Amino acid sequence: MTENPDKIGVFLFDCEKLKKYLYPVKISSEEILDYLQTPSYRPVKRRLLAKKLNVKDPDYGDFRRMISELLSQGSIAKLKGGRIGIVKEVNQVTGKMSATKGGFGFVTPEDGTEEIYISPRGMGTAVHGDKVLVKVLSTRKGKSPEGMVTKILERSVTKLVGTFKREGYSNYVVPDDSKLPRSIYISDVNSNTAKAGQKVVVEISDWRRPESPEGRIVEVLGYPGEQGVDVLTVIKQFELPLDFPKKVEQEAEEIPLAIPKDELSRRLDLRDKFCFTIDPVDAKDHDDAVGLEILPNGNYLLGVHIADVSYYVKEHSALDQEALSRGTSVYLPDRVIPMLPERLSNQICSLRPNEDRLTYSCLIELDPQGKTVKYQIRETIISSQAKLNYEEVQAFFDTVKPSQNIRGLEEHLTRMLALSQILLKNREKAGSLDFDIPEAKVVYDQKGRILDIFEVARLESHRLIEEFMLLANQSVARHVSRMSLPFIYRVHDKPDDEKMQQFREMVERLGYQASLGHPVTPKRLQTFLRQIKGTPEEELIDELLLRSLKKAVYQTENIGHFGLAFTHYTHFTSPIRRYPDLMVHRLLKELQIGKYPVKRHKELLPRLPKICQIASERERLADEAEREALKVKQVEFLKDKLGEVFPGIISGVMNFGIFVRLEKSLADGLVRFSSLNDDYYYFDEKNYQAVGKRSKKKFRLGDKLEVRIIRVDATANQIDFALAEERVEHKGRRRKKNRIK
Repeated sequence: MTENPDKIGVFLFDCEKLKKYLYPVKISSEEILDYLQTPSYRPVKRRLLAKKLNVKDPDYGDFRRMISELLSQGSIAKLKGGRIGIVKEVNQVTGKMSATKGGFGFVTPEDGTEEIYISPRGMGTAVHGDKVLVKVLSTRKGKSPEGMVTKILERSVTKLVGTFKREGYSNYVVPDDSKLPRSIYISDVNSNTAKAGQKVVVEISDWRRPESPEGRIVEVLGYPGEQGVDVLTVIKQFELPLDFPKKVEQEAEEIPLAIPKDELSRRLDLRDKFCFTIDPVDAKDHDDAVGLEILPNGNYLLGVHIADVSYYVKEHSALDQEALSRGTSVYLPDRVIPMLPERLSNQICSLRPNEDRLTYSCLIELDPQGKTVKYQIRETIISSQAKLNYEEVQAFFDTVKPSQNIRGLEEHLTRMLALSQILLKNREKAGSLDFDIPEAKVVYDQKGRILDIFEVARLESHRLIEEFMLLANQSVARHVSRMSLPFIYRVHDKPDDEKMQQFREMVERLGYQASLGHPVTPKRLQTFLRQIKGTPEEELIDELLLRSLKKAVYQTENIGHFGLAFTHYTHFTSPIRRYPDLMVHRLLKELQIGKYPVKRHKELLPRLPKICQIASERERLADEAEREALKVKQVEFLKDKLGEVFPGIISGVMNFGIFVRLEKSLADGLVRFSSLNDDYYYFDEKNYQAVGKRSKKKFRLGDKLEVRIIRVDATANQIDFALAEERVEHKGRRRKKNRIK
């Protein structure tokens, strides 16, 4: 019989049709979950579950993979005997682990329910930041329910930084982060020629041993005392990017410096309008310029001009994707890790004096009382007339004597100061909170050695720029919110009642009474903060309140900004260093027509929440990295000052000692109870103080004293103090007058 190729093809095609007819629909993850949640379902093993769901043999491989994926996601759980069940039915929840130095932790469930306490025995191999599956064991009256980790769904740590050590024939690395495992075992083969005492980067290869996972050294950073190793350690610890990918650098290099003529003709030309930048003295990127004039009707016309980064960085380009992954620039004591390559951040987009620059401007008309009359948001071109710094502007405000750089700008600056003060008063009337948390600045010599660390004062010149940026951000948010379209807002949610109650109790221990009402309002908080202004405890109470309030984040739902007492707020003014601002510029341009096209609207609905999440997470990471980098520089600065005495203030009391913050450098250190020889001291938790058992001498938050540096551990970034001979008494405390009714 002669073969007919055409008929063979038809036969094969018919077989495929027959297969689809016999096995018409493959099972989906949603169908599996729906079936497991039916009231009649009783947990069974995987093979029997497949049979109940009519999964045919050819599809069983796909079914097994789906079950494995659902198990890894934490959507379902494997019970005793290998039976499959729903997580909620077996009292298990999925959440993120927040570990502590004490070896225990708390898991925040993804469904928003109450956090779960995890004892050291219940931690398993989980570490800080892991996504875990937790079995709830019991509820505890007045406390968080207790649970145990049953599965690690997603590891937060794949690499970590620590100190390489040798003990006998064993090698191990002690992580810098005390919330991570105590040590990482390193075999000789995986030691990468590291020497004892060096800082290294470790990649975890095996988590099976909870107390000591196994890893391999992928990078040797150097000894702790070597120049630059301290900050490099922080950079590696937080996995901050040191370099831009070649594709990103190449894309930046291809951007022309010259502005196209058609772009000049298309924009509102403001090059004849007076404006200038005011930034830190060492700033290299200038993304905002301001100008102010008086209109014929007596009103102010404020111009806030922002670098138009969105013109150069196109959405979905290599530059854009890298900027999103970074989320923000990170400002470390000895360097900046920028969001954009230097060609953009310090050259093309930076508003340099006497150079034409593309900008996005918010032009706001205000009456003499500082109320907005009208505004417009326009794509513009400007030429900044001067580059000023905060210190020289403040010197002019203080002395009315202009420096060479300020001559000719006196009238402009005087007008701006007057308007900024009006805007500040208006904010305060509305209940806006204004924290004055101290910041430390590190000063280096030409060789990179630290000359000094000191507190940076908050100046009127800082407030001037702050008020203008706040107004521009607020105006943009109000403009967009009227359209009810997808957008990025900067929001600050109302505080939790429990956290506010804890704050009340804390300030009562300090001798104050906070009548904050229920619910707490910004106005009541502002009234309280005004009452404690100028007291020895002011700085610490500000910090306590900040910790008690929720963190500001980016999101697409506008719920207002509690701390600023704004109903509408976004970030528009720093697109060189913050990705949300860059995205806000793009969206504003698209909304010039009044709405998004349908296709774009559908694209933004899922995309913007992801951008908000990434930006919020990267901002938190940058804040942590900046704090840690400052800490290592403070340790470096003080390591050769053993025996020296410094004034400080008690910033914390624990059951093992007193934390003291030095007045000038703002470095924190510990006075251990064991170092106090005049008495036996214990922690009075109720009143948050240390008390001498015999003498009844007390050490409270806010107390001023003098301490001597007795130990500086550069490896662990810890400073130990001892009390100097004489204690400085708490000055100016008159509790009756400071008490709030």
